[in-house]
Amino acid sequence: MSTDKKQITATGTSNRLFEKDNYIWMLIGLAVLALGFFLMAGGKSNDPKVFNADEVYSSTRITIAPMLIIAGFIIEIFAIMKKSKSN
Repeated sequence: MSTDKKQITATGTSNRLFEKDNYIWMLIGLAVLALGFFLMAGGKSNDPKVFNADEVYSSTRITIAPMLIIAGFIIEIFAIMKKSKSN
């Protein structure tokens, strides 16, 4: 018997921890988290003696990026807690 086949319990359900939908939601959450961290990064100035407050304190960095990060964590929690349709 091949180990590649999923094991079926006596009730007929699979023995996996998560279903395919859970993994899809986890990847979506990971993408949202990555986008949030990407938007928050940066702000390097060409001249280290010049401080550009508009670039560092932009609405993208202090508002949108943290909201995306929080949304990504909420999606991850949803993906972990989501029950399969068969149960």
